[in-house]
Amino acid sequence: MKILSNTFKSGFVSLIGRPNVGKSTLMNCLVGEKIAIISNKPQTTRNKIQSILTRDDFQIVFIDTPGIHKPKSKLGEYMLKSAENALNEIDVILYLVEPEDKIGKGDKEIISKLQNINSPVFLIINKIDTVEKNELLKVIDRFRAMYDFKEIIPVSAIKADNTNTLLDTIKNYLPDGPKYFPDDMITDQPERQITSEIIREKALQLLQEEIPHGIAVEIMSMKKRENKEIIDVEATVYCEKESHKGIIIGKKGAMLKEIGSKSRCDIERLLGSPVYLQLWVKVKKDWRDSNFLLKNFGYNDKQ
Repeated sequence: MKILSNTFKSGFVSLIGRPNVGKSTLMNCLVGEKIAIISNKPQTTRNKIQSILTRDDFQIVFIDTPGIHKPKSKLGEYMLKSAENALNEIDVILYLVEPEDKIGKGDKEIISKLQNINSPVFLIINKIDTVEKNELLKVIDRFRAMYDFKEIIPVSAIKADNTNTLLDTIKNYLPDGPKYFPDDMITDQPERQITSEIIREKALQLLQEEIPHGIAVEIMSMKKRENKEIIDVEATVYCEKESHKGIIIGKKGAMLKEIGSKSRCDIERLLGSPVYLQLWVKVKKDWRDSNFLLKNFGYNDKQ
């Protein structure tokens, strides 16, 4: 006779990998909500972001990290430190890679860092919808020869292929533990932080290649209008050059208007209320190398 277990499992699961391998997409898929912003540009995620998946018998706290890369500024150093810190005291590490025909320098560097980690590491081969099965098997063999992964699970985050198998496998590695967060909580990020990230996401998606990395967004004000079901949001988009400011604003303000329009739709879904969004653009030269401005924009290495 099968004995049903009444134990509750919980734990922390970190997603690591090179920039732009789909960590944020996978985390959003597993949780079933859009928590982390997504774009096709590298280094979209700058902060460590926690999201929570709660079921009847388990709770997983996912930690999405910036892509592990060679830093070129103080912001880059902060991002790398944030990613590496997420390897410590974690129950499971999901190491995401793409099904490429060789293991590049970036992945070799990450694998070398994993040699000193005691936590179980899963190799998650993302974007399997882009490759034939025989090629996928070759990818598995290449990575298996370099590290003793506890599990190797191919998925497509964008199509949610094999993600239920991934969840079931993670659950098997979780210890018995408490419920760290309430059932209805899906992230520890404040609404102001998510709102600023939504605006940055739209800028990433709409602007030219070289500009988005020099953008930060600060929410200046967020408050419910008196006697009306509308929330007024005022935000400033910071860039590093005067020439970038003109591009962000666009001809007759067209680009800034489009960024605002696309942002407002997502912010309204987040806040569950109509939103009146006002955006300004200001230049803060070389802010990515200013410790003061990095902290001011929420990139605090004491997190």
